[in-house]
Amino acid sequence: MAKIKIDGREIDVAPEASLLQACEAAGAEVPRFCFHERLSVAGNCRMCLVEVKGGPPKPQASCAMSVKDLRPGPNGEPPEVFTTTPMVKRAREGVMEFLLINHPLDCPICDQGGECDLQDQSMAYGVDASRFSENKRAVEDKYIGPLVKTVMTRCIQCTRCVRFTAEVAGVGDLGLISRGEDVEITTYLETAMTSELQGNVVDLCPVGALTSLPYEFKARPWELTKTESIDVMDALGSNIRVDSRGREVLRILPRLNEDVNEEWISDKTRHVVDGLKVQRLDRPYVRTAGKLKPATWPEALGVVAARIKAAPKKTAILVGDFATAEELFAIKTLATNLGIADVDARADGSVIDPAWGAAAYRFNATVAGIESADALLIVGSDPRLEAPVLNARIRKRWRKGGFPIGVIGDEADLTYAYNYLGAGPDSLARLASGENGFLEVLKGAKRPLILVGNAVTTRPDGAAILGTVAKLAVDVGAVGPDWNGFSVLHTAASRVAALDLGVVPGEGGRSTAAILAAAEKGEIDTLILFGADEIDTSRLGSTFVVYVGTHGDKGASVASVILPGAAYTEKSGTFVNTEGRVQVADRAVFPVGDAREDWAILRALSALVGATLPFDSLTELRAALHAAHPTFAGVDETAPGRHEDVVALAGLAGAADHAAFVSPIGDFYLTNPMTRASKVLARCSQLRSSRLAAAAE
Repeated sequence: MAKIKIDGREIDVAPEASLLQACEAAGAEVPRFCFHERLSVAGNCRMCLVEVKGGPPKPQASCAMSVKDLRPGPNGEPPEVFTTTPMVKRAREGVMEFLLINHPLDCPICDQGGECDLQDQSMAYGVDASRFSENKRAVEDKYIGPLVKTVMTRCIQCTRCVRFTAEVAGVGDLGLISRGEDVEITTYLETAMTSELQGNVVDLCPVGALTSLPYEFKARPWELTKTESIDVMDALGSNIRVDSRGREVLRILPRLNEDVNEEWISDKTRHVVDGLKVQRLDRPYVRTAGKLKPATWPEALGVVAARIKAAPKKTAILVGDFATAEELFAIKTLATNLGIADVDARADGSVIDPAWGAAAYRFNATVAGIESADALLIVGSDPRLEAPVLNARIRKRWRKGGFPIGVIGDEADLTYAYNYLGAGPDSLARLASGENGFLEVLKGAKRPLILVGNAVTTRPDGAAILGTVAKLAVDVGAVGPDWNGFSVLHTAASRVAALDLGVVPGEGGRSTAAILAAAEKGEIDTLILFGADEIDTSRLGSTFVVYVGTHGDKGASVASVILPGAAYTEKSGTFVNTEGRVQVADRAVFPVGDAREDWAILRALSALVGATLPFDSLTELRAALHAAHPTFAGVDETAPGRHEDVVALAGLAGAADHAAFVSPIGDFYLTNPMTRASKVLARCSQLRSSRLAAAAE
């Protein structure tokens, strides 16, 4: 550590720290526009000027100078930096005056108004007049896609957006053209941006040059109610903030969580907002004479209860991707009380069995642990589409160097270089047998990470392949008490909680594939779908289908009874992400129309079938969950799995067929009912399809 004085206060900081970071550590406020903690230093805006004692007789850009660059005093005194001297004050006022030369004074019509860095800093460090009377420069607005609106006359060329796309997102979407006062930021030939993380440039832009196009002119920040929640578009569990006005969600923004998503979210997470309002199920329906007709809650629940009471042993339950832990616990309890063995929360056909142990189906290395790994093998996964923010974390580690990556599966653009080792189980077998040189790379690594995706776990031979991968992980030293690099990347937000709670077929019960086969043969009388829209509904035959969900999508189209549920922004609940981290989402708005939260629907139904659940409120339900499974009470904690579970899983290694691994994500933007109801994401999907078609020609 090095000693330095900031405004007379002596502190210890790392020698590599910038003066700006040292000032912040000392509690001194330093304004900035171009500097960002997660991006490289550009030194463009010069707003962070400070005075260095003993240095050149001019202000210094604190973001571009390190503590180790300063000289001590003549007698070895710590170097001194000042942030409030008259020199610094005049310098900052001058910089602000220059920045406002061309910036238009259109704050009343700017969507950044109220949360704009330029507004805040001009009030704190600006003056009330300008000495420049020349005409302001005007810049033509650019088209960069359906998600980001441009008003480039406002741009101050801080290049945060350029550095983000190049360094974090890993695409060359944005860049600078021209020189001097003619410089502009644009995409190549004004094409649309291609990254799944492009919406983050809106959060990064400090002046309103880049704003959210779908949110254009919708609201001011002081009108909104801000609610902390958890994203369910993938299994990463990104921390989000839901901004609402009245009963309407208007936007979704990221929250800071260094261990999960840092401060980024994917475009699907950010722009699913309009899909929360469209094609909603807002009242119960009962199919009569082949047509769905509105019904009251007592009528609809009465029909369902009569079906279940008539033949509980011929009733099956499938749970979708968005169920909270509380709902899963209630489903499991009700099914047990009624003797329903055909219950499965693995609607995508996953073969993972919770009896294998938690470490067999979690991302054991943890998301933050990616940065301490020194080699990576990806098997049957496309992280860029399955978890874009996690993929950005992999890229972050790759950019530091010393991180060889091998891929078995789809040969996709992952935004970082990798060694392509093959497409399927045959390539995995060759790697495990030592025919591929990458095996020595993994063995030579101190902390090898092996990432397994749903392209493995959803195959009929998935258990054998998982065993082979686990055996490989054990053989290369990736599994042990100090480091467990065997990591499963899920795509469903509810999956790990369902496995932890054992929401899988009971004794003699059937899995999702077997349930669909039985329904096709007429062996199942009643099938209850809790938001399970991604199944093959054409195989349900004449089965009486009860759909509990939010949107008029695939499940609702074949339902005999529809019970409208609450979307994830309309209920409080606990989610467990792919690494096993317990997180709680709060309700932002109330459910639409007559829709109810799923746990309340289950409670009412249980009373009608004679198996009343022992709770009358979410608080009581959560208390019962915590009593039965104490790990769910550890909010924002990750209970480590036993590495012995992975060793035991290796014993399942066996023969597999020769089919290549194929990622389950066909279209990143349209993966569930909420996204399929979104016009914004539909435009993104159409644009992506056109781009892929053009690239194939």
